[in-house]
Amino acid sequence: MGGFDDLAQQLAARKQQHLYRSRLITETAQGAEIRVDGQSYLNFCSNDYLGLANHPDVVASFQNAANDYGVGGGASHLVNGHSKAHHALEEALADFTGRKRALLFSTGYMANLGVVSALLSRGDAVFQDRLNHASLLDAGILSGARFQRFQHADVTDLGKRLAASEATRKLVVTDGVFSMDGDLAPLSDMAATTQANEAWLMVDDAHGFGCLGEAGRGSVDYFNLNQQQVPVLMGTLGKGFGTAGAFVAGSEELIETLIQQARTYIYTTAMPPAVAAASLTSLQLVQTEQWRRDKLSDLINQFRTGAEQLGLELMPSQTPIQPIVVGDAERALQISLALKAQGVLVTAIRPPTVPAGTARLRVTLSASHSEQQVVRLLDVLADVIKPAGSAA
Repeated sequence: MGGFDDLAQQLAARKQQHLYRSRLITETAQGAEIRVDGQSYLNFCSNDYLGLANHPDVVASFQNAANDYGVGGGASHLVNGHSKAHHALEEALADFTGRKRALLFSTGYMANLGVVSALLSRGDAVFQDRLNHASLLDAGILSGARFQRFQHADVTDLGKRLAASEATRKLVVTDGVFSMDGDLAPLSDMAATTQANEAWLMVDDAHGFGCLGEAGRGSVDYFNLNQQQVPVLMGTLGKGFGTAGAFVAGSEELIETLIQQARTYIYTTAMPPAVAAASLTSLQLVQTEQWRRDKLSDLINQFRTGAEQLGLELMPSQTPIQPIVVGDAERALQISLALKAQGVLVTAIRPPTVPAGTARLRVTLSASHSEQQVVRLLDVLADVIKPAGSAA
């Protein structure tokens, strides 16, 4: 009836395979502690790495700008939705990244789709790390260019594929920090290989901005790479910056091409100007409050040391993303629910988000956490995981 019987069967199958996803209803602002469905929890699954999502100065900037601009953007950037607040943020982001210009997008997903589709078409080629974010992979497929995936962080494999390509344009795309593993792409070697093969390198630094590099300038700055080496740089504002939206930074020619040809920029309403104003305040805090990165680094080291003492299988990550590999999807979900029962939120990440057999608990740390809260997390992990025999 209604043509949806097969959908019901697919949903039932997902539940049986322990791959079904459910939403939590959060009742408070993001922070080290949040309330969900009337219960308080320690929050170890947020991307608010620097603890800026509920910073009073950021909130005040949003409120003040809402009084000036209203709530909605009202139109696309190319009609009359491009406000002074948007423009000021773009100029600040260009300066922050050391690029000529920056361009705002409503989301990171839209930025990635827009960039790749604007730069490539049939006859071109795009080369992507196998573990790239879904938005990058989708962008490659939808661009119409020949799409190839190279082995994770394998510059030799990438070089062979680039050398064998006769495409008109060649674009190499990678995450700076991989969202599910927390490791860094080998950007220096990738940049050298890309340039040697007359290709362009695009880095999605959604999880690097704010956390890595001088003053939080991200993974590209961490590796001391310039605009010539990484001509296309994307970052999001909803993670380390604590607000919403995304941007692409690069040359005058790149940004003008995106303004003219990126469909996800042209055909959508601009983000609310108040979000742009709040993001500008957040950007200033990212640059001036080094203590947030220092504290985050200390918490990461504390967690890794404690997890290793418990015999937990960690991935080689020095970023706020600290996955604990479980393997089995059902087991990962059981552990996540057991943690929740003890007042700790840690998301179980299962296929297809990660490869089969690599289900994990994705612990994310924030400068808003205290040492005592990390101790509590480790204590609960010890209680929940070790008796089940999955440690060591």
